[in-house]
Amino acid sequence: MKPPRHDVALVGIGADGWAGLADASRAALREAEVLIGGARQLALLPEVCAGERVPWPAPLRPAVPALLAAHEGRRIAVLASGDPYFHGIGRALTEVLGAEGAHLARVLPHPSSVSYACARLGWPQEDIDVISTVGRPVARIAAALHEGRRLLVLSAGAATPGEVTALLRARGFGPSRVQVLEQLGGPRERTYEATAEDWPHPPGDPLNVLAVECVRDPAAGPRLGAVPGLPDDAYEHDGQLTKRHVRAATLAALAPAPGELLWDVGGGAGSVAVEWLRTHPACRAVSVERDPARAARIGRNAERLGVPALRVVTGTAPGALAGLPAPDAVFVGGGLTAPGLLDACWAALREGGRLVANTVTLESEALLAERCRRHGGELVRLAVAHAVPVGGFTGWRQAMPVTQWSVRKAEGEPVAGDDV
Repeated sequence: MKPPRHDVALVGIGADGWAGLADASRAALREAEVLIGGARQLALLPEVCAGERVPWPAPLRPAVPALLAAHEGRRIAVLASGDPYFHGIGRALTEVLGAEGAHLARVLPHPSSVSYACARLGWPQEDIDVISTVGRPVARIAAALHEGRRLLVLSAGAATPGEVTALLRARGFGPSRVQVLEQLGGPRERTYEATAEDWPHPPGDPLNVLAVECVRDPAAGPRLGAVPGLPDDAYEHDGQLTKRHVRAATLAALAPAPGELLWDVGGGAGSVAVEWLRTHPACRAVSVERDPARAARIGRNAERLGVPALRVVTGTAPGALAGLPAPDAVFVGGGLTAPGLLDACWAALREGGRLVANTVTLESEALLAERCRRHGGELVRLAVAHAVPVGGFTGWRQAMPVTQWSVRKAEGEPVAGDDV
């Protein structure tokens, strides 16, 4: 069947509207028979752009195929805010058109809001972290909070500055300076600021970007670093927690990489999955926990520590693993002796994937030794002792040693199921 023909130009536009467009962008909009965009963007175009104006419906992404199909054979111009491929409509259009065997005829970008913000602030773009809250939880910002860092937050609307400053206060970064830059590049551009702890401003224009200069309150809770091994008291837990030093060694063995998916089986407090996700924004994780109270606690820990995308599955493994996407890595922190658990995890693991299992019991240790003989890998014993008072002196208190098996699945071994 012949794929539909779409002659689509993707045109970036800023708050300065028609006046800020290059000649090529103006020509594409004048020649278009159909103009698709947000109502705000369409209102920026003059009458010389005579094409039929079609506002995006909500939700946007599912509507793209039908909307393009309805105008098949016509010259279409799609309006985007600023740079279409920087947190914009460009990704969705490319994926939809590619699935239909078509492509974008022209892409004409405009400076992004980040480019404008950095120009106003004098901030080098390569030295900042950009976080979008458009269609995403504000809680994501928590993972990027480090003393001295600069953040640009792409706002979801007028309420976002208040939500962000409330989060900064709650996470111990109340002294941070926050600037709100509205209508960047347009005639109504405006900037206002305050510290998060003294934020006095009501909601303003919905088209805004926040600039945050991170300052940590010294009286706040534990300092959170950028590598695995966060302090144990960073987590809400009931004692079922992979402790800090063992957790750091476990994440090192799991070796997370951008875009990879972890199964955290027997989640407990969710600490391994949380710290897997904190290593890179593109990492993904599923935490499987049979106890509903602990599962809810995992969700709260993920929210507080800036990785609200952690998926929590409440159920008993291996049954609860059925239907999950095939993992790049698996951590088994509990329930090792459950019938079929290790077999199910090993079968689901992708080629080249890693499996790490920890235990403190002799029965599970024997099971790991048998699996090491069968599949290879490495067995290590992790022993941690803490200095504690002994009368008027100091001695060592030994924690229970942890036996850890880590193994990489070789190429050619069978994989059960595929990605969903």
